[in-house]
Amino acid sequence: MQELTLNSDDLIKGLKHYRRIAKQDIVRSGESVDQPWLVDHATARREVYARLTELAEEHDPDEVVQEALDWYKQLPFVTGTEDGEHVEVKGQENALENFFLMVGLAPKVRREYRSQRPSLGASTAS
Repeated sequence: MQELTLNSDDLIKGLKHYRRIAKQDIVRSGESVDQPWLVDHATARREVYARLTELAEEHDPDEVVQEALDWYKQLPFVTGTEDGEHVEVKGQENALENFFLMVGLAPKVRREYRSQRPSLGASTAS
């Protein structure tokens, strides 16, 4: 894996920022009658950021990134499904991909882990 330029404090600060955005999205999407699943999507993102923040408070940034990559690899591949389907997985995926952008992870690394993800039928995750 590549060398990261963020220290633990920067990582925690960035994750808290993403968490606030997700919270704002929860509030805004609660008003959406057409797309009620957006609340679940934003909630899943917020939970990912909270978990990664906890990890960042205990571990160095490289370990947090590795944990995020391992988590990403375990998510079932749900790209191409309808908007309201597999919302929790899509929210987790979106949050992890945002995190990878934040830390400057090389796209090649993300693609490598993405290619190892199980198909939807092969996974028991929701």
